[in-house]
Formats: sequence, structure tokens, C-alpha cells
Amino acid sequence: ELQWRWNTTPRPGEPGAETWPTKASMEHGGGMTWMSGTYDPELNLYYFGTGNPNPVHAAQSRKGDNLYTCSIVALNPDTGKMVWYYQMSPHDTHDWDNTETPVLIDGVFNGQPRKLLAQAARNGYFTLLDRTNGKNLLTAPFVDTLNWAKGIDAQGKPMPNPAKEPRTDGTLVSPSSDGAANWFAPSFSPDTGLFYFNATMSYAIYYLTDTDENPQGYGGRDTSLWSRQVLQAIDYKTGKVAWRHVYPNLGGTRNGVLSTAGGLLFAGDPTGNLIAYDPANGHPLWHAGLQAPAYNAPITYELDGRQYVVVGGGDMLYAFVLPQ
Repeated sequence: ELQWRWNTTPRPGEPGAETWPTKASMEHGGGMTWMSGTYDPELNLYYFGTGNPNPVHAAQSRKGDNLYTCSIVALNPDTGKMVWYYQMSPHDTHDWDNTETPVLIDGVFNGQPRKLLAQAARNGYFTLLDRTNGKNLLTAPFVDTLNWAKGIDAQGKPMPNPAKEPRTDGTLVSPSSDGAANWFAPSFSPDTGLFYFNATMSYAIYYLTDTDENPQGYGGRDTSLWSRQVLQAIDYKTGKVAWRHVYPNLGGTRNGVLSTAGGLLFAGDPTGNLIAYDPANGHPLWHAGLQAPAYNAPITYELDGRQYVVVGGGDMLYAFVLPQ
């Protein structure tokens, strides 16, 4: 029996409806929930990200922030009531779904112990929130190519540059619609204080193809020009990139990362290897060839006193263990 339902895009009369100009614009919807999210049992809060508004690139019929798209949302799982939200890309026109799973950190910020939430968003900004109330503590860019925003406002939100909106003759924007990060699982190590994830530096030309006052579908497209994938670590206290491992080939990889208490960081690369890195500096320590790139995050478990690392590549699963 259905217990509750919460709409990621509001209905008329619901909170957030004022950020959509018309009922018709609301019905285009968006705000898809890609990933299952994260739960804090102490606060009894469930955190997840939401996708882009529609039409994707043609936004002339949906002026406003378009809540609760491209947001991090905290719900009470008993009631389905929203406790807080934080919108990463208000009025998104670049298909930057805010889909990476939020990472919960119990750490120190500005000398005070805090319950934190961290995310590397597809729009190219790393954000750190107080997960008890959604207050922004830090926002910082994590790719060097970023060019769509003029800066960060007092609430920690990027300020879009109107010159980087999709146009009929095209606009050069970084990142592409694949995002500077994506849904691939990030990881955090309390031992190093670093947040790890695969990131992409990219450029694309964004075109507006539907100029009607009531556009439909995507209403535009983007043509990717160049991209390079990197594995990188961010110091959560400062938002600064601590180290970056550049993959040797152009293009990207679509896999998550795993950090362990044993002092290792595992991730796949675009050419079909599973690599173990030193989490403090990103230096490769070991690798094993797979038959295909790992489009998933490695997992680890213990069985009969031995620790295993498992990853999928193509149509096969690979399990690794240290020799006895």
C-alpha cells in the first residue's frame, strides 16, 4: 500500500509552484530521481538529487527557478514531507541534472564539528551543506574549463552568465550536457579528509532549435567538441582540488570510486583497467586488466577473514583478494 508520494515538480498551489509561470509549464515537469539517495538514521532524513526541468534547452516558457529540479532534497521518510532543499542549478538550460549521490560527512568545518553533506554537481561546482538544515557552507568550481557562470552569490549558488544560454547560432559552454561530474558514485575518506570522484573537463556548442513561445521536447541540442576525464580529490574543508590524475586518453569513463580503511582508492579507467591508487596523492599502485571498462563502482566485503574487491566489466564480474 502506497504510504506517501512527494512531487519533485509541484502541482498548482503546492510550495514551489510560484517558480513556474504557468500550469502548462509545470506539466512539462522534470526533476527525475536517478539515484536511490542516502539516509541518515540519527536525523531520520533521506537525501537525494533531482534532474533537469523540461523542455531541456528551450526555457522561454518556464521562466523562474523551476523548483525542485536540479536540487538536493531532504525528506522525512516517515511522512514524505520535505525538510529542506538546496537548488544547485536554478532554471537549468544545459541538461545538468543534479544526480550524484549526496555523501554524508561527520567532520570539522571552521573549527566546529558539523553534520555535513557534500556533492560534486554536474554543473561543475562542489558544494558543502549543513545536512541538518540545508545551509550552504562552501561552493567551489572543480574543473578548470568552467565558463557558464559569472561567480558565486552570497547563498553559494552559481550566477549564470546570460551570454552562455543556448542560441540558434550556438554558444560555447563548459561543461557539456554530460556534466563535469555525473551519477557515478563518489567516495569520501575520513582518514584523508578528501572527497573522490571522476570528473570531466569538456566543451560543447549549445543550440536552441525550438524558438516557439511554447517549445516542446528538448528544444535544443549540444554538440560536444572536446573532453578529458580525470580522477580527482577535493579537500572538503576548502573546496580546493588536492590532486588530480589525468587519464591518458581523451574522452571519458563512467564509473564510480571506492575508498577503503586500508588506505587504498579503487577506480576503473576508460581503457578497461581497475586501478588502485594512493588516496593521499593519486599515485597508481596496482592495476588489473578487465575485458571492458567498468561502468560501475567497485565494492568491497570481507569473507572468512579476507577482504575482497569486486567490480564488473562488460558481462563479467571480477573479484580480487590479497594472496595469503
